[in-house]
Amino acid sequence: MELLAIDFLGKPLRLEGSMAGWQQLFWDNTLVSQIAAAPTDTDQFTHQFELSNNEQTIQCQLNGTLSWQPFLIHYQASADQQMIVQGERNDKDIERQQPQQVIVPEKRFSFIGLASLGMKALKSAKLIKVVLASASLAAYSWLFSIQFALALLACLVFHEYGHIRAMKYFGMKTKGIYLIPFLGGLALSDEKINTRWQDVVISIMGPAFGLIMSLACMIAYWITGEMFFAGLAVFNALLNLFNLLPILPLDGGHVLKSISFSMNSKIGIIACALAAVVGVILSYRLGLTLFGFLLIMGSLEIIFEWRQRHQSHLLPLDRYGQIFSTVWYISLVAAFVGIIAYFASLGDSLLSLPLQILGT
Repeated sequence: MELLAIDFLGKPLRLEGSMAGWQQLFWDNTLVSQIAAAPTDTDQFTHQFELSNNEQTIQCQLNGTLSWQPFLIHYQASADQQMIVQGERNDKDIERQQPQQVIVPEKRFSFIGLASLGMKALKSAKLIKVVLASASLAAYSWLFSIQFALALLACLVFHEYGHIRAMKYFGMKTKGIYLIPFLGGLALSDEKINTRWQDVVISIMGPAFGLIMSLACMIAYWITGEMFFAGLAVFNALLNLFNLLPILPLDGGHVLKSISFSMNSKIGIIACALAAVVGVILSYRLGLTLFGFLLIMGSLEIIFEWRQRHQSHLLPLDRYGQIFSTVWYISLVAAFVGIIAYFASLGDSLLSLPLQILGT
């Protein structure tokens, strides 16, 4: 990930690195110094390099201290033992930065390139959104009624709007919402995230907005007594609950991966594994057999990939972020399970269907 980007002797000086310990220093997009990955307890770093200017060699140095949790980097850059620039950066600076874009060389004309350009234009057009939305409406109308299908699409759009709002909060440009028949929806952005906190917030805000929708429908059911609102509340809760499963590319997979990959010790991953075990046991105790099985599969996937966490370009969560994200995630899961269990207790066969699905 990009740790530092400053102006040095009239050209950009950029420092890339990861928790694995490796660092690469670029001056005007040219590699001038690097540090190999190695387990170390020190937070100090030093880069020494030479720059040539009008047949004159300048001895340069970049040194400082780097802390990952919480993220804080102090730096000093000098030329011929004279201080040029110094300062510090924290996690908020990382969130707001725009990563260095690699310049793609110009390619000659080709029919394949033209077709690729056409596909990109199609993806960005409003027409494809209308087509997908119409297909989704037709698909859900075939399964349910047209009224319920329209309401279900509204729930999906509201869920995806939660992702959009989170992206805009971090200053990211969005491309809108795409509805996909039988699969839900998709909120797209051309920009990449820089931190695990961004990944957590963007991922979890979809289910959070979904919870608001289910609660609103439940209140509408209490006021009007209409079973339409009850069915919408419980099925919307089921869709969002499955979205919180720790399986990539679902929202829950992104949240749990960001939490576990931010734990920089064996104690942390052991605690994460124990939490998963408790979740599985609780799922089976509550009769949520399917949810427990998928929880096992998703947790194993994350644990197997945990050793590669240091190679990620994303800034990890600090301790507060890990705890807050875990509590937020568990609270959402508990809320959706509670809504599903409540409507199942009313005795209606249709409203009990989501709980029966979870118990298969």
